[in-house]
This record gives sequence, structure tokens and C-alpha cells, in this order.
Amino acid sequence: MKSLLLVARLISENERQAFLRGLILSILVLIMGAALLGLSGWFVTAAAAAGIGGIGIAFDFFRPSAGVRFLALGRAAARYGERMLSHDATLRALARLRGAVHSGITRLPHEVQARLRGAEALNRLTADIDALDGLMLRLVLPFFAACATQAVAFVALWFLVTPATAIAVMAIYSLGGISILTLAALRAHAPATAAEASLQQIRAQSLDLMRNRADLAVAGALERQTDAALEAVRAEEAARQRLDDIDLWSGAALALTAGLAATAAIFLGGRAAEAGIISPAESAIGFFVALALAETLTTLRRGLAEWGRMQGAAGRVLALVDTPARATTQTAPAPRSGAPVLEAKALVHRRPGAERASFGPLSFTLAAGETLLVTGPSGAGKSTLLATLSGLIAPSSGEILLSGAPLGDWSEARLRERLTLVPQRSALIGGTIAENLALALPEERAQDEDRMWQALEAVHLAGVLHAREGLQTLLGPQGSGLSGGQAKRLALARAALRRPQVLMLDEPTEGLDAATAHGTLLGLRQLLPEAGIIFVSHRAPDAAMADRVLTITV
Repeated sequence: MKSLLLVARLISENERQAFLRGLILSILVLIMGAALLGLSGWFVTAAAAAGIGGIGIAFDFFRPSAGVRFLALGRAAARYGERMLSHDATLRALARLRGAVHSGITRLPHEVQARLRGAEALNRLTADIDALDGLMLRLVLPFFAACATQAVAFVALWFLVTPATAIAVMAIYSLGGISILTLAALRAHAPATAAEASLQQIRAQSLDLMRNRADLAVAGALERQTDAALEAVRAEEAARQRLDDIDLWSGAALALTAGLAATAAIFLGGRAAEAGIISPAESAIGFFVALALAETLTTLRRGLAEWGRMQGAAGRVLALVDTPARATTQTAPAPRSGAPVLEAKALVHRRPGAERASFGPLSFTLAAGETLLVTGPSGAGKSTLLATLSGLIAPSSGEILLSGAPLGDWSEARLRERLTLVPQRSALIGGTIAENLALALPEERAQDEDRMWQALEAVHLAGVLHAREGLQTLLGPQGSGLSGGQAKRLALARAALRRPQVLMLDEPTEGLDAATAHGTLLGLRQLLPEAGIIFVSHRAPDAAMADRVLTITV
């Protein structure tokens, strides 16, 4: 029921009205289809009987033929309107759902987001939501339309043919349809779930394969990763084949059900015609309407075959939509005069279930204009320390003060104005250099090219870009088009554009030669003379740029 719960929560009032109108038109389409076939059967039978009886010249051919044309054209128009309304409402609901999922991903804790691969996040925003597009179109709307049409047909057959015909047709469709559709849904659940899981795996592995092709080739793992992706393709194909088999036998079973209903209708109608209760033409109505009612189950069959796929996707999407909101504050505490720009008091971080703390307890202060180097062996928690100091990870114990005020008292916007972190792996976007740098500037200063060039000069990247297209140099996805060292310096320039009071850098000189590394750190200090800088580095020469060194041990 997670799928229905998700849709019910996210459909807005306008979409609800559109779906209601679409449902009315869906019912109208099915009723007009049954009426069209029933009227056509009556017309042909009655016309034949009139000819045999020698009264053909007196038979009214015009009104029945006009009714057939009206029903045929009206059914086509109603089908067009139903598709327009229901599909438009579905697309708008899915668009809103993508926004809700994206918001949920952004509310995830920093450590969870760090473990979420781009391919996984993309799958949540595309594959999972696309799996839900048939929920309203192939399940909810067809179910209510089928129930309403069957009820109308029951009443019509009761009065136009015989009560026995109406009861027989309703009983056969109810018992046979429910049994077949339920069995098909149960049997299709496992292969539908497997097909969706394989499809997500194909998308994730293909995306990783394309993005990391060069690294995989160098490591000799390209063929192995390709085989893994192909194996997922074969698994998805096998699951789809099982679904097709289930669809074939369920379709055949529903066709048999329609045949039984039509047989019962013609038998009971014929008996009634022989008894003189109804005319032969009226008995034909029951037969043709019984055949037409098979359409009420066709769409439901396709929807129920994908029920397993929809349920799994709905569970994953709902978990993200319901991601708890982060605790935020709108306050902006007044900085305490004479306080360090950053202070840590007995700071400790321990992951849930871990045997030892990631780091701590640590206590230190950082004054304005001071540079602090954090060193220690790999795994000592240096990157975790920077994430904690920047407010991305909550400490297990201890306190962090920014300008004398607790870190939690600062609103997110004011916190990021004063404190900036450049992680070890910084993200660049596909676009121009200017667009990448503008991410760090407020909207009103997004076109401040002079300020951008100052930041690029500070990290010794201006000369490289002057030799190309300057700020309009175009980068590919994830900043492709720059070397690793150039991408690192572009991320540093972007952070420096914010002019923070505290700048934290995780391995800022990684991938740089000694001269460039020294020039970059010196340029950042000259550009931000009043900022407190904390940086992590394993390079011995970088210690010369620090006023103090904080060593973390395992």
C-alpha cells in the first residue's frame, strides 16, 4: 500500500481534479464501448430479423446507425480527453515527486550522502519515479473505471435482457477476473521486482562504467566491469521474459473468461427469446456486451503485472520523501569581542557501533589570520575533523565555538558566510569556468569577473585560463577538461571567493608540484589575510606555511 499512500500524499488539488475528470472519461469510454458493441449487435440482428420477416421496408435503420456513429465518435473523443487529462496530471505529479525526492536526498546526513553514489541518486530521481507512472494510469483509474462499468452493464443487462443474464455475466467476470488478476499479480511480483532491480543495476553500472572507463582500463578491470553490466542485462531480460509468459497466460485466461461470459449470455438470452420473454435482437445485446466487458480487465492486467516493481520503487522513494528535516535555526549570534574565530573544546567524534573514536578529545583555538596545519596518519580522522568543525557532522561530545558562539546557534546561511570547507574531492559542474566560480558568489555578484580573476591569480590558475578562453573556458561533466591539479585549484579559488572568516582545506596541495603548492597556499593567505585557515596535508614542505601544527594520532 506504500504506492497508494505515496500518490495520495503528493497529488495536489489541481491534479486530483484532473484525475477525477480523467476517471469520469475512462468510465465513459468503457460504457460507450460496451454500448457500441451491444447496439451494433442488436442492430444487425434486428435488421436481419426484419428482412427475414419481410418487414425490412418498415424497419428504422437511421436512428440505430446514427447511434452507432455517435458512440464510435464519442468514444474516440472521450478516450482522447481521458489521455490528455490523466497523462498531464501524472506527469505533473511525477515532477513534484522528483522535487520531493531531491529535497529528501539533500536532507540526508552528510555521512549518508557521502556514501550515496551519483548513479544511485540518479536512479532514485529517474528509475524509481518512472516506475510509479503506471500507478494511476494502469491501476487506480482502470480499477475504478472497471468497477463502475461492470455496475452499469449489470443494470443495463438486467433491464434490457434478463436478470439471469446480468447475474451470470457479473458473476463470471467477478469470480474469473478477480481470481486470474490476483494470481497473475502474485506470480508477477517476484520477476517484476527482479526486473526493476536489474534495470537499476544496469543504469548504475553503465554510468559508473562510462565515467570511470579510463581508471578501469588502467587497473585492468574494464572487462570485468563490462561483464558485470552485461550480466545485469541478461538478468533483466530473463525477468522480463518471465513477465511476458505470465502476461500471455493471464491474457489467455481472461479471454476464456470473456468467452464464458458471452456463452452464458447467449445461452440465457436464447432461452429467454425462445420463451418469448425478449426478442432475438435483445438477446444479442447480452452476448455483445459480455464480449465488450473484457476491455475492463485488459489494462488492469498490465498494471498488476508491474505491481512488484511499483511497490519496491514506492518504498525507496517514500523513505527519501520522509527524510526528517534537519534542525535549523534562524538566529545570527553576535560575535564575542576578542574571541578566537574558531575554538574546539574536548571535541570527540565516534561513529555508531565503532570500537574507537574517529578522533579526540581535541581542544584548540584558531585566531584571525592564523594558519593551522593538521597532520597524522591515514585513518586518524583528519577529514572527519574538518567535516565536524564545518557543521556537516555532529560531534559525539565537546563543543565548537565560532566567533565565541556555539556552532549550532548559527543559521545555515550565516554559518556558510563565515566558514567554508574545501573537501579532498571537490565537485565541479559541466559549464564554463565563470559558472563554476559563480556558485560561490551571491546572485547580485555572480558576474563579478574582476573578483573571479583575483581568486584565480591567487591559486596560480589565471595564466592557464588566459591561454585558453578565459572565464568562458568550457568544462565537461564533473569538470573534465582540466588536469587533477588544475581542478583542485579551481575549487580552491571558488572557496576563496566567499572571503570566509574560517577556511578549511582538506589536502589542498595534493597533485601539485612543490612550487605550485607553495605558491597556491601563499596566494590564498595573501588573498585572505584576516581569515583563519585550517588545512590537512601529508606533505612535509607544507608545514612551513603553518603557524602551528596539530597532530592527530590513531
